[in-house]
Amino acid sequence: MKPIQYQSRDGMTIHGYLTLPKGAEAKNLPVVINPHGGPWARDQWGFNPEIQFLANRGYAVLQMNFRGSTGYGRAFWEASFGEWGLKMQDDVSDGVQWLIDQGIADPKRIAIYGGSYGGYTTLAGITFTPELYACAIDYVGVSNLFTFMETIPPYWELYRQMLYEMVGDPDDPTDKTRLEATSPVFHVDKIKAPLLIAQGAKDPRVNQAESDQMVAALEAKGIPVEYLLKENEGHGFRNEENRFEFYGAMERFLNQHL
Repeated sequence: MKPIQYQSRDGMTIHGYLTLPKGAEAKNLPVVINPHGGPWARDQWGFNPEIQFLANRGYAVLQMNFRGSTGYGRAFWEASFGEWGLKMQDDVSDGVQWLIDQGIADPKRIAIYGGSYGGYTTLAGITFTPELYACAIDYVGVSNLFTFMETIPPYWELYRQMLYEMVGDPDDPTDKTRLEATSPVFHVDKIKAPLLIAQGAKDPRVNQAESDQMVAALEAKGIPVEYLLKENEGHGFRNEENRFEFYGAMERFLNQHL
């Protein structure tokens, strides 16, 4: 796991971490792009069993701290406001392009996988930049920014107004247009990559409806999607048998499509 950095298309320095499979030359590798959740959080250097699992199976993994990631100052954090699916997404796409330009990634073997906001980034990636990804795995990700806002739980009520400022206010006409343009569920016709979705039925933060509507929209368009729904899980799988099943499905899926 090595720290890396690259320039975004509008001149920001984006920091991240690149993990290579043991003994592999950093050349023409299959890669999993792994944007973090939050999104106002960050990836750090250190042992991550998920990343090591992917590297052990022969995949390079790129984690990037796109704009909005914490630990890089207030201006970098605020640069993400109103930019879900826009400049925040560009930072991820620019990381993919950096890997290709460096010769590290095989352009035909790039997957994207993330959870929560990282799941949103995954869906946005295959929707708005379908040429970049061979396949995708969405783990408890947001697909519709309107229903995501509507289902904010009561204990987040004080946070709701902050989210309106940081993501967008559905009642504001300008914001509404932008939220519609950046909600992947309304643009599934652009998706070409095979998709695996994992969701907990008791998730209070990213409700089951987020994944259900994405699956329904994809099936209506005849686009292949694999759906792993667990009744006894919340925001991320905690039960060991479900975790084994999810990572087993992930391994098979990546093996098939990368």
